[in-house]
Amino acid sequence: MRKAKEALVLLLAGGVGSRLNILVQKRAKPAVPFAGIYRIIDFSLSNVMNSGLQKVGVLTQYKPLSLMDHLSHGEPWDFTGRGRGVKILPPRTGELESDWYRGTADAVRRNLDFIRANPAKEVVILSGDHIYHMDFDAMIEFHRAKNADVTIAMMVVSKSEIHQFGAGITDRDDRIIDWEEKPKEPKTNLASMGIYVFDYDYLLDTLSRNSLELDFGMDILPRAIREDNVFAYPFYGYWRDVGTVQAYWEANMDVIRKNSGISPHDWNIRTNIEAGNRFADRPPARFGSRAKVHSSLISAGSTIRGDVQQSVLAPGVVVEEGAVVRNSVIFSDCVVKKGAKIDYAILDKRVCVEKDAEIGCGRNHAVANKLNPDHLYSGITLVGKGTHIPAELRIGRNCAIHSTVNLADFSGKIIEDGESLI
Repeated sequence: MRKAKEALVLLLAGGVGSRLNILVQKRAKPAVPFAGIYRIIDFSLSNVMNSGLQKVGVLTQYKPLSLMDHLSHGEPWDFTGRGRGVKILPPRTGELESDWYRGTADAVRRNLDFIRANPAKEVVILSGDHIYHMDFDAMIEFHRAKNADVTIAMMVVSKSEIHQFGAGITDRDDRIIDWEEKPKEPKTNLASMGIYVFDYDYLLDTLSRNSLELDFGMDILPRAIREDNVFAYPFYGYWRDVGTVQAYWEANMDVIRKNSGISPHDWNIRTNIEAGNRFADRPPARFGSRAKVHSSLISAGSTIRGDVQQSVLAPGVVVEEGAVVRNSVIFSDCVVKKGAKIDYAILDKRVCVEKDAEIGCGRNHAVANKLNPDHLYSGITLVGKGTHIPAELRIGRNCAIHSTVNLADFSGKIIEDGESLI
């Protein structure tokens, strides 16, 4: 491992992530499982580890228990030992009990005591809900070479997508001279990745100036660009914000697509194999004599006797003979029984799909979910944790079956496209 930089890392992991719908009913977005054995936050943590950075504060807030269990004491990412560590920073309330973090800058400001207790040359601020591979050491060197107050990692995206991001206009020296936060009519295609390097003293000073500046993208960065030295660090690799169901599904599919640019193994992405008994003690996957597997990721402890195509299966998944799983993401310990069919679906942990049931049946992707049309609109159906799907039930496209339902809640033999069951 390279020599460590004297930089403090703050990892923002407290967002609600509501666009992931029922996948975040019981967990924070960074704790959502990904690519079989990982969780989303593993990518940011592993990038920190691989960059030689050793002190990390993780800011939590929304439903943090599974995330805290996963992080433990930081051993999987080598954050233990003298001078190294990961510190979970629980929510800080204001004067009122309900006064939680009101933005990214507000979250960091309320943890100034942790920053002051860990002096460094720079502070690296990350989000815990992105899938990417990045060398922060190189970004810090760029920051120092530019003598910057703030450096923002930025990449080119299509103009049709830039309304989702902060957008920066730069000069020939990579200095940011103008900023638009989620522009409706963008002037640039250079998007912020939500990764910042701040000069340590500058960050302390800027957060102390005005307590009404609550968000980096909306408040602090536009002012800093007007008044101080802010630069764009160019990034050209794989990066995806998995904050929507569609983006999350696409990123999982990228793991099994050739030449997609994502490779957790080659990137040295680590996870906590002990947390939640996910796969530390599981045997290798087993395949029956009639099993058919094509372009799929099958994790340890799974038993495949049916047909799996272009899907990602977490540890302990059972696909019985005659069952078919296509274009889907299946979380750990799900059971797909004989004759069941699953297509374009995401199943949370411990879902049981009984004999001859169908999830994602039909070809009408155009009927968006009636309760959350901006969450489910591309044909993907979600099934919540621990749900028991009755035999012979047919569930259409863009449906959401919440984890709170039980067998008595299912009436009839079909759930039409776009419907939800709560």
